[in-house]
Amino acid sequence: MAALRYAGLDDTDSEDELPPGWEERTTKDGWVYYANHTEEKTQWEHPKTGKRKRVAGDLPYGWEQETDENGQVFFVDHINKRTTYLDPRLAFTVDDNPTKPTTRQRYDGSTTAMEILQGRDLTGKVVLVTGANSGIGFETAKSFALHGAHVILACRNMSRASEAVSRILEEWHKAKVEAMTLDLAVLRSVQRFAEAFKAKNMSLHVLVCNAGTFALPWSLTKDGLETTFQVNHLGHFYLVQLLQDVLCRSAPARVIVVSSESHRFTDINDSSGKLDLSRLSPSQSDYWAMLVYNRSKLCNLLFSNELHRRLSPRGVTSNAVHPGNMMFSSLHRNSWVYTMLFTLARPFTKSMTSKIYFAENAICCVCFVLVEDVDY
Repeated sequence: MAALRYAGLDDTDSEDELPPGWEERTTKDGWVYYANHTEEKTQWEHPKTGKRKRVAGDLPYGWEQETDENGQVFFVDHINKRTTYLDPRLAFTVDDNPTKPTTRQRYDGSTTAMEILQGRDLTGKVVLVTGANSGIGFETAKSFALHGAHVILACRNMSRASEAVSRILEEWHKAKVEAMTLDLAVLRSVQRFAEAFKAKNMSLHVLVCNAGTFALPWSLTKDGLETTFQVNHLGHFYLVQLLQDVLCRSAPARVIVVSSESHRFTDINDSSGKLDLSRLSPSQSDYWAMLVYNRSKLCNLLFSNELHRRLSPRGVTSNAVHPGNMMFSSLHRNSWVYTMLFTLARPFTKSMTSKIYFAENAICCVCFVLVEDVDY
């Protein structure tokens, strides 16, 4: 330590702590260099350790890198409306030529979608989310958009969808988001949506089949099918079929089907074990809203598994995900009974921003499927 003092480098409590008069900066491409204001010089090596470092990962959400007229890199914090020359990633530097970590990052029940996507650059990726104007769909769409993806909100109510787009743009004015009309209760609307999307000549890297309904009274759609079954399953089934060629052309691509653990509490077979199609679109006398919902979620799961089997050889994978037990959302809005029950249970449920999905024996949320070892 005497040698350090002799060289003008004061002793400090931390090996990486800079001596007085020194400042840590970063280049545009993320390399760390050190400025000595006393001697007015810069160097690549840390003045005490002699190590070279670079910043790890992308900028945090809400931050943007700019360059001033002198070529100096500075950073803009759009959330707090401030500017600094200090790179916010400097707390997470790594040594030059670091070894690959041997352990995978772990997530828990309080992990948010934003935290899971931290450091992921989805620029150039196209994501389509159905039912994205509220609830799980909105949080999913926002999380993707704030990490650079071009996100399309496919919604029945265009007024609410436009409001959702505005809310995302308020958080980041450069987000690439747009709304398109999609009514899953009308198969012709699904067809028109697919035609309109294909007319854009865009890729499709992630399709999130999220829209759904719950606790509806018995009713038939214009197509003559029970409403819950068509909205929750058949509409999405048709949508995927119509966009299958786009997904394959965009490979690697992924389909995410938001199902439910409640798929376990039903069946679609008769007493002899044969498939009973009448259970998928029951008559009014045989209708029970909860059972119909469970059957639609079972169909989601079966569809996702078969889709993965057929399309994974072509670079399109499919996962069915469970949004968590008793998560508070707007899904129950069609029934005052379920609204009351969910309101009473709300203090014990997960919020939208801390959602975790469980799928295929892995803890994951809709966004988590992108942070596995998949080359995007």
